[in-house]
Amino acid sequence: MGTVTIGVSIAVPEPHGSLLQQRRAGFGDAAAHGIPTHVTLLPPTEVDDALLPAIETHLTEVAAAGRPFPMRLSGTGTFRPLSPVVFVQVVEGGDACAWLQKQVRDASGPVARELQFPYHPHVTVAHGIPEEAMDRAYEELADYEAEWPCTGFALYEQGADGVWRKLREFTFGGPVVPPQASAPAERGSTQRADRY
Repeated sequence: MGTVTIGVSIAVPEPHGSLLQQRRAGFGDAAAHGIPTHVTLLPPTEVDDALLPAIETHLTEVAAAGRPFPMRLSGTGTFRPLSPVVFVQVVEGGDACAWLQKQVRDASGPVARELQFPYHPHVTVAHGIPEEAMDRAYEELADYEAEWPCTGFALYEQGADGVWRKLREFTFGGPVVPPQASAPAERGSTQRADRY
């Protein structure tokens, strides 16, 4: 048995995901093509591969306790000078992301860990590239906007080639109730309380 590097994140759906990935590559971030556009819930974490079944069970339970929520991105931010990162800001859905990541890393679960920095949901669009390119990313995406209903998250594994690949998706247990929905929720009797 060996170890694997995993991560848990909310994928930014199409067409937004590909667009931001292309922009990231265009700013000169060589890692862009190996990293699907996402909001991190569990940063890269090395685990024993024998733990994967227990991790999947844990993530299934976290997802079952969650419910869909609106996600909205707007404008840019940066962690500089603390960390060489420019990101698109999560302006709606951040509290739900914070709740989820805390459940994923819960001390009673198989991927309990401390974070290097306080959790701040975001979508990275430039990392570790020259300052001029970081400035360009910050300025060119300042007016960027995207929104979608977040209905779950996924487990990813980083390959030896540095590319992150999806292992499994986890869908929230609560019913999807978009604002414009005209039909009643099919599982109204099993609707869970808003845990966020």
